[in-house]
Amino acid sequence: MSSKISKFEKAIYALSNCLNWIAGAALATMLGLIVIDIVASGVFSWPIPGGIEIVGFLGVVVIAFSIAHTQFLHGHIEVEFLSTHFPKKIRKINDGVIYFLGMVLFAMLTWKSYEFGRVLQTSGEVSMTQEIPFYPFVYSIAFCSIAVFLVLLAQGLKAIINDAKK
Repeated sequence: MSSKISKFEKAIYALSNCLNWIAGAALATMLGLIVIDIVASGVFSWPIPGGIEIVGFLGVVVIAFSIAHTQFLHGHIEVEFLSTHFPKKIRKINDGVIYFLGMVLFAMLTWKSYEFGRVLQTSGEVSMTQEIPFYPFVYSIAFCSIAVFLVLLAQGLKAIINDAKK
């Protein structure tokens, strides 16, 4: 069973790492766009049309696509002030509940993001200046939420398996 969890964890790591590279590319693009926009505005008095919109969309990509890898690396803030004083068994139960609640949160985020993406797609909602459709970005949030769910599932299973071996 442990080897299956290990294979699952490696697959999830590969997915989260790939998503993180996309986030990094979006961040670099955002930086380049901002620099070009500032130079074009200052030197040529011609800002990039819709530059703020594009930076906003790239911000969505950066945030959504980096969450899974950050969770995989345990890079999010964890407040352990109270739980460090619990007995080991209570701490493991607490960790299990936290992983479960995180999975519920990201399952709901996936579901609601997908629903909202469908609404935006059917209504044809687009941005003001560049008329970029919103729905692909909302669908990407849903997809990335699935990835975070899978990371939490892998971490939760690993914690349960390691606890059972002891």
